[in-house]
Amino acid sequence: MTTAIALFTRDLRVHDNPVLHAAAAADRCIPLFVLDDAITSSSFFNANRAEFLSRCLTDLDASLRERGGKLVVRKGDPADEVARIVRAHDVTDIHVAADVSRYARRREQALAELGVDLHVHDASINAVPPLSLTPSGGGDHFAVFTPYFRKWETVHRRGVLRAPVRLTVPELSGELPGELHHGTPSPDLAEGGETVGRELMASWVRAGVHEYADTHDALAADATSHLSPHLHFGTVSVTELLDRTGTASEGARAYTRQLAWRDFHHQVLAARPASATKDYRTRDDRWRQSDHDFEAWRDGRTGYPIVDAAMRQLAREGWMHNRARLIAASFLCKTLYLDWRRGAQHFIDLLVDCDLANNQMNWQWVAGTGTDTRPNRVHNPLAQAGRYDPDGAYVKRYLPELAGVDPRYVHEPWKLPEDEREALGYPPPMVDLHEAADRFAAARGLRPHR
Repeated sequence: MTTAIALFTRDLRVHDNPVLHAAAAADRCIPLFVLDDAITSSSFFNANRAEFLSRCLTDLDASLRERGGKLVVRKGDPADEVARIVRAHDVTDIHVAADVSRYARRREQALAELGVDLHVHDASINAVPPLSLTPSGGGDHFAVFTPYFRKWETVHRRGVLRAPVRLTVPELSGELPGELHHGTPSPDLAEGGETVGRELMASWVRAGVHEYADTHDALAADATSHLSPHLHFGTVSVTELLDRTGTASEGARAYTRQLAWRDFHHQVLAARPASATKDYRTRDDRWRQSDHDFEAWRDGRTGYPIVDAAMRQLAREGWMHNRARLIAASFLCKTLYLDWRRGAQHFIDLLVDCDLANNQMNWQWVAGTGTDTRPNRVHNPLAQAGRYDPDGAYVKRYLPELAGVDPRYVHEPWKLPEDEREALGYPPPMVDLHEAADRFAAARGLRPHR
């Protein structure tokens, strides 16, 4: 009799799950999730992700019970907990999804040392395995997105796998945990779990994706998929999402390109693990040190409404529109000239969808220390506001103090008459954009912008 462990990590689903699909082929299958002490005790395990994870585990357990099984949840070191189950139930095979972080690789190595056949499934978290594509001119990874995307598009992806119909699970202890989070989750945090994720995916594929090319940057329209938390926790399969999205419309092609960016960042981090904390391409920056300026940015009190709305959306929802992320990150790194690592950590502290590869590499892209081929570009908050929130609807949604301001002034409230400005209770701009641009140019050894 064969007994296999399906070790869930960031693939909390029963549909199109290579790990569960392979383990279910054994005579007995043990669906296992380990609350890893090294993660749950770290800053990465924020209240938002803990709450979302709790909902995901509850939903996964319900789906497994519908198929005659259940989710076994243990707490501790993953390799130690797997080893206990291996000894107690004569496990013959362990299945786990491949991942790119240093920690995931150490976990994989520890599992490989248990003396049981270990199967690491590459196309579970990613559509294309991170280091399976390399440049024709040499090198272990692509450092520029466009040539990566051209090759990524040509890769034959695996087919979508059905959810198992029936599971035979031996009797094991390990029930769902109670409340996981430390602190208070964001008040408008999205609902977690595969059931919600699949409903969201179906709605997006049916009605949203085809307009994506035209509307995805419109901040007030909020016309993005909101699937990023589900992709991070694996309640939705990126392979199935790509399969259902297709490329028949301009919107679908634009969305597919964004999913390719996700794989691109994973292959960068897989090849250069140190870039999680160190510059991928150093610019010899000597970042300013100012707790006061950082706290104003963090709390949404910079005096630039588009930046402050973005930061308050993050606090309220544990999520932020992608265009808003670019604006807020650029303001921190290139207007305030503060270290990208401080901003990346704040996003880690709050984002429910915070994938280490995408978070760190996107921050480095904006900071000009990553893969951007124009490392000194600046996302001017006023220009961005005028283009992507022209009537101020996004700003007004998250800054109630500006809700009644005439759209002509909503992005520049300092131009209001003094008595109206003072009545708002909104701060003046914390920095002059022209002076900040000159400071950044000097720091990078560039000519002043004027």
